[in-house]
Amino acid sequence: MNRVNRKLLLGLGLDCKDGHVRVTKGKNFALFGGSEETHEMMQEKAVKFNEQLDKRRKSLDNLSEKEFCDIAKNVGLRIRKNREE
Repeated sequence: MNRVNRKLLLGLGLDCKDGHVRVTKGKNFALFGGSEETHEMMQEKAVKFNEQLDKRRKSLDNLSEKEFCDIAKNVGLRIRKNREE
């Protein structure tokens, strides 16, 4: 069995206090947790990210780091880069 390595956006919401488990999976993304408001915001940004990918005729698998950062900034995602010091 061949295993395909694909990249995807992963969203984790940590502010849920109502006990509801929220999970949304879509093209290029998987979102887990969060309050209703946070989960909805993650969904919106994931959809917008995919729209930008489609406009550029790209996929996450063939996107450069700069292109990823540009799209993320345009849709309001916060990016935290590892800093090796």
